[in-house]
Amino acid sequence: MTRRLAQVAKKVGVSEATVSRVLNGKPGVSQATRQSVLSALDVLGYERPTQLRGERARLVGLVLPELQNPIFPAFAEVIGGALAQQGLTPVLCTQTKGGVSEADYVELLLQQQVSGVVFAGGLFAQADAPHDHYRLLAERNIPVVLINASIAGLDFPCIACDDAVAVEQSWRHLASLGHERIGLVLGPSDHIPSRRKLAAARETARAAGMELPDTHVERAMFSLEGGQAAATRLLDRGITGIICASDPLALGAVRAARRHGHHVPHDVSVVGYDDSAFMTCTEPPLTTVRQPIEAMGRAAVDLLCAQIQGTEVPHSELLFEPELVVRGSTAQAAAR
Repeated sequence: MTRRLAQVAKKVGVSEATVSRVLNGKPGVSQATRQSVLSALDVLGYERPTQLRGERARLVGLVLPELQNPIFPAFAEVIGGALAQQGLTPVLCTQTKGGVSEADYVELLLQQQVSGVVFAGGLFAQADAPHDHYRLLAERNIPVVLINASIAGLDFPCIACDDAVAVEQSWRHLASLGHERIGLVLGPSDHIPSRRKLAAARETARAAGMELPDTHVERAMFSLEGGQAAATRLLDRGITGIICASDPLALGAVRAARRHGHHVPHDVSVVGYDDSAFMTCTEPPLTTVRQPIEAMGRAAVDLLCAQIQGTEVPHSELLFEPELVVRGSTAQAAAR
């Protein structure tokens, strides 16, 4: 108990006597200090006293699938800053292979009496993945916002970049450069954004009088290695323009082209997705479709805060417009 008092007091910058008064529900402490003490308890992993557990903490779970893809730290930075401006403290929950699962994180967040949860990518975007932990949040009336894809049966507000527009921009760009054999490197078959991208690519190809046979579509895990393996198979089939569902996949495609003996972009053009950090520093700099991270992250926090305050919000998907950023990984198709 003494150690707990000391740690909380140090965290908040108050005396141990003040912490003790808050924990015992005694008067003489300002509301702001009281709230700071309770938040410090949550952050340090201590249980609140029984009489104080009815109040939710000013904590918000930010659940990410990984941090290796630079798009997720970018989302975390924007969302974390926007939450702090609202007086909320983000709790970063990142999955690791063989480590804590998304469902485990949800259980921990519920134990901490969080005010809400933001998911930026995760199992909700996979149709065949388990979703019971999301339904648990709904049953507890915890405010939730999903970023990039929602699926049937999960009635949460969703912020997303328009996958259809992203692929249409990429396809038209490659077609305008004279590419006729265009291929796609997408995520797993149950990944909802990838399904949307595939449907949009087929529609765009049809409208342009072009073809997108199944042999021009490859699936991969979202990693550089996955992109390299998938792109290698496409290159073996004579593809000259590759549209990828993420920047790491695109960087894998560039590596595959080089190991195939091709030059990027003179022999093979590659388009990424996200415009994550350092894509201007690759060789060549990557042509990619930019997600409006700042606008999407702030919109997600606005939706979450409205729910926390008891305001009814639309549970439909709010789509944001992507932007094609043309750099050095695409060029006029080579004459054949």
